[in-house]
Amino acid sequence: MSRLGNLGGRLHRGELSFDFVGKQKRWYAISVLIIILAAAGLLFRGLNYGIEFKGGAVFTVKPAHSVSRQDVVNEVSGLPGVTAPIVQTESNGDVRVQVGSLTTDQAKAVQDTLAKDMGVPVASVATQVVGPSWGGQITRKAVEGLIVFMVLVVAYLAIAFEWRMAVAALVALLHDIVITIGVYALVGFQVTPASVTGLLTILGYSLYDTVVVFDKVRENTRKLDVSNRITYSEAANLAVNQTLARSINTSLVALLPIAAMLIVGSALLGASDLNDLALALFVGILAGTYSSIFIATPLLADLKERQPQFRALAKRVHQRRAAQERAGVQAAGEGREGNLDDDGDDGSEDIADALSQPVVAGPRRQPVSRSRSARGRGGRPSGKRH
Repeated sequence: MSRLGNLGGRLHRGELSFDFVGKQKRWYAISVLIIILAAAGLLFRGLNYGIEFKGGAVFTVKPAHSVSRQDVVNEVSGLPGVTAPIVQTESNGDVRVQVGSLTTDQAKAVQDTLAKDMGVPVASVATQVVGPSWGGQITRKAVEGLIVFMVLVVAYLAIAFEWRMAVAALVALLHDIVITIGVYALVGFQVTPASVTGLLTILGYSLYDTVVVFDKVRENTRKLDVSNRITYSEAANLAVNQTLARSINTSLVALLPIAAMLIVGSALLGASDLNDLALALFVGILAGTYSSIFIATPLLADLKERQPQFRALAKRVHQRRAAQERAGVQAAGEGREGNLDDDGDDGSEDIADALSQPVVAGPRRQPVSRSRSARGRGGRPSGKRH
């Protein structure tokens, strides 16, 4: 078995455990810091919307001779109505020039200038004009799709699990959205319909990862109030550790081809269209994996520990452990919160044993007196023999 597989097995059996739930304040602080950076990028730099959202004109031409990007920018910038043109070179050698909204005469002037500079006929310059109203419709549709997605997510989790899990998952999804959008603002990549598609894709991925962890949490916490051996937070932390190897493996397998698409396809081959989709997927999967482990489950544990029955459970568990410590008893299956056992581990194996052991309920059978049972059956009475 590989080293990673052995690590995953130890985590699942409870032989090794990382305290994700117990250190939730640390993870919350890290997320707040990242969100502040993302918000600063949105506030000071803003998003670089593509023409599909803000409208504009795009001219595509294959030059007859080599031209530099700066020369194209200089030639186009002096034309009426053109401000801050975006010039890109596609992987097939085409030059793509994007400008703001233009009138028919202004677009014709740009087309003539590009044809002259590239040494091609005017008919070879492909022109695409997108009006601001159509871009506004795309923006509204994207926002509506995101809202519908969120509503369906909350409804599904509330029905399949409970409303507290739905709230924790929704917070994790909003966390992923803000971080992904903030990264787009910081790096300056264009926001296009492909970006929206990638965003919705990674939200589905993040939700899938969160649901897997929550399902394990539900399994581990099914009979906590009967056993009185571990708290809800400890059982939830065990669930995160048991699914940690799966989350890491799934994320790595998903990130490798996306990284190839982002680095090789965009940087080396010059396929700029891949940037919009690949960046959203790459950042979103990283943020989704982080939120599923460090945000969603600790937040769920915080919400559940506020319930009276789980507060009472935690009190009973701590009282039981304190009594055992005073008596000097080391019971099998007991996990110590924040302390190390005599064997040097963190008590996670004891927690796993507590969950795996069946709970016997009902009255205990009392031993039957031999003398009374013997008389009742007509047997020989007790006493001396004559």
